[in-house]
Amino acid sequence: MENFHEYRSVWEHGELMERLRRIRHVALDMDGTIYMGMSLFPYTQAFLRGLREQGIGYSFLTNNPSKCIDDYLHKLAKLGIEATRDEMYTTALATIDYIKARYPAARRLFLLGTPSMISEFEAAGFESCADSADDVPDVVVAAFDMTLQYDRLCRAAWWVKQGVPYIATNPDRVCPTDLPTVLVDCGSICACIEHATGRRPDITLGKPDPNMLSGILARHGLQPSEIVMVGDRIYTDVQMAHNAGAMGVLVLSGETTLDVADKADPQPHITADSIEILGRLLREAHA
Repeated sequence: MENFHEYRSVWEHGELMERLRRIRHVALDMDGTIYMGMSLFPYTQAFLRGLREQGIGYSFLTNNPSKCIDDYLHKLAKLGIEATRDEMYTTALATIDYIKARYPAARRLFLLGTPSMISEFEAAGFESCADSADDVPDVVVAAFDMTLQYDRLCRAAWWVKQGVPYIATNPDRVCPTDLPTVLVDCGSICACIEHATGRRPDITLGKPDPNMLSGILARHGLQPSEIVMVGDRIYTDVQMAHNAGAMGVLVLSGETTLDVADKADPQPHITADSIEILGRLLREAHA
């Protein structure tokens, strides 16, 4: 590839502009893409304003299901972003959409998740099963549960062993933190259940599974060619875009370095310094 100057693409400029002209929606990873920790990037507000002015919709995505939508909206508001529930999509919502589509009769769920996450499922019309052999669930859902209780872990393993449909909200083994601890995430909880029962989840949602993006496509009536997934990780954000047949943009404002990006296979469709550069390209394409 040529030397890196703010961005590069697997497509020639003319084809890149043609593909960007089709874009009607931008799916945005959050940490490392629009902010870092509790610091909003200086270009984020202008980028979002530019999308609105062009009539391009956007959604904020996260693999972390531990907080309900209202909690995430509160965090965004503290950073200065006024977002709506329709603009947020978490793996909890992806799981809700998946269950409603694949198990339409399911109502009772055995949930390994935080109270905040469980409230999201209850708001969607599901009931949370108690830790009882008499309270048989329709589906078992394992998530990033920072309130995990041993008895409930054992009960979840029991239902998994009985063959109840079993869904994991996300594949992450740990949740990133700058604290002196390891935050055991959903993937590691599922590994514990697998070791005890010999059974893996029937499906693991969250990036890079394409169902995470499919939920947004269905919500907004979009085709894969009309959405771009933007994030700072190749193995989740960009890989999900490839898995869903959508455009994948890697920004170098978070986890991934240019050296790592160079070795990626498949390559991001666009590699850019930040979302500011993507905003500039979208303006050029839609001018």
